[in-house]
Amino acid sequence: MKVLTTLHERLTVKSVDRDGTPRTVEFLDNDSIRPTRVQDRTWSHITYIAFWFSASGNVSNLYAASTGLTVGLSMWESIICQLGGQILAGILMALNGRAGALYRISFPVLCRSSWGPLGALWPTFNRAVMAIVWNGVNAVQGAQCLNVLLHSIFPSMAKIPNTMGSKSALTSAGMICFFVFWLVNCAFLFIPIPKMRLLVYIKVVAYYSATVAMLAWTLSLSGSSNHTLRSHSTIHGTEKSWMVAKFFWLGLASVATFVSNAADLQRYARRPNDVILGQMFSFPVANFIIAIMGCVIAATSEPIFGELIWNPINILERLMEGDRYTAGNRAGCFFISLGFVYSTIFTNIFENSIPVGNDIAALLPKYLNVKLLSYAICPWYLLSSAAVFIKFLSSYQIFLSAIAGVLLCDYYLIRRGRLCIPELYTMNPEGRYHYLRGINFRAFAVYLVSIAPSFYGFLSQLGVKAPLSIQRFYYVSYPTGLLIAFIGYYLICLCFPIVGMVRTLGWYEPRDYIDVHDSARDDTTMDFDGVDVSRQESDAFDSVVAEGIKRDEDIKRTIA
Repeated sequence: MKVLTTLHERLTVKSVDRDGTPRTVEFLDNDSIRPTRVQDRTWSHITYIAFWFSASGNVSNLYAASTGLTVGLSMWESIICQLGGQILAGILMALNGRAGALYRISFPVLCRSSWGPLGALWPTFNRAVMAIVWNGVNAVQGAQCLNVLLHSIFPSMAKIPNTMGSKSALTSAGMICFFVFWLVNCAFLFIPIPKMRLLVYIKVVAYYSATVAMLAWTLSLSGSSNHTLRSHSTIHGTEKSWMVAKFFWLGLASVATFVSNAADLQRYARRPNDVILGQMFSFPVANFIIAIMGCVIAATSEPIFGELIWNPINILERLMEGDRYTAGNRAGCFFISLGFVYSTIFTNIFENSIPVGNDIAALLPKYLNVKLLSYAICPWYLLSSAAVFIKFLSSYQIFLSAIAGVLLCDYYLIRRGRLCIPELYTMNPEGRYHYLRGINFRAFAVYLVSIAPSFYGFLSQLGVKAPLSIQRFYYVSYPTGLLIAFIGYYLICLCFPIVGMVRTLGWYEPRDYIDVHDSARDDTTMDFDGVDVSRQESDAFDSVVAEGIKRDEDIKRTIA
């Protein structure tokens, strides 16, 4: 028993209070998911602008738009579709991440306000699944880039027998590179997140230098870009209209994880409004620039190799085949792949490792934290073809759209911007977010109603035969699910009011928030704009909530 007790103590996550003394870690609480401390709020608006140019700088974004070329869209149609979808995504990220930017809480903690402390485990699990899959996709991409890098140095890399099969995006040599890349990726996870600013800036330079170099190289090899820029779509009529709709909403659905867990990245802001410019401007613009470069690179592969190659990594590999394995080509592939390897590492950390660490740490906060949970098992069959990749991007969107719709409605219409943060970390039955035994069944009811119209289409993505109309309706499943969840949650809360629901048109956000366990609270009880943040609720807000609670009790007595 002593051995088990010792093991239990070692496995338990350690946290400290604001005076530095050890603090007991509760069922719903540890330092990883507490509001970001003032000393760690280091990201300015410049950081967020650079961050999105950095985060968008990944290999998958290079071919996200170019996959449209494989189904018959023109280059510019593919680019505009992606731009439109990601403009909407940037707006939704700014809106859904507002609570994270203001209260400095993560996505799993924010979910507790609308789903309940136990109910929040479901949206947290959903988001974690998608982050783990993307973690795997980016790790495979990193392995592919590393394979190109090593092949440019060692010709023998191409001679390693391949036993992986035709359905795998990785060869046996690529699998070796996969494990090497994974180890390097894990090593960088020991750097504290707030101290990664310089590495983010370096990633921007490394990625865009490599991409521009590859663009210039492939254009010179193709002889001219006129054919690429003037290419027309090969599909017409209704088929083209539906394909445009598919790729427009795919531009939004492909970043559904960012929309859902926007709070995870916005919680490091120095000031709440520092994130707005980066989300609404930098995110779509950065993706637009990358989409143009990616589509041009893909289109130039046709005159070079006689076929359209949608994955830029495969283009680099082809440039070192047979007689093309020259000193010049090897040097070019080396430096380009080096930039891609470095950028993919930090893409994985910021877009997947950190969010999935936050998500799963919230499932068992007493035993799990971010560093322990940033290592995922990776699927290498998702990049084997453009069709498989498109199907992957669109398959999970219906679940995340419903979650985002509930979160948006709860924060903006139900709570009017006011959260009581300490009550998000407790199972106290008297707490306003406890609902029924820790679960808000209103949110789950709306969730099921929201995904129901698109569920048949989801099954068709998994191989179940479905009519063409069902498949096409699935193209718009993300906005449909989000709107149904948003409107449905508001209506169900009107019919079955929740504790703390604000019934006025006022807006009750504080100007900023400092956590009760933050040592900065001892230095000042004033926030950065001179507003007292030591109190959790203002007198005005207390009176509004009290009036709402009294009205709810009157309704319950009337029903009884």
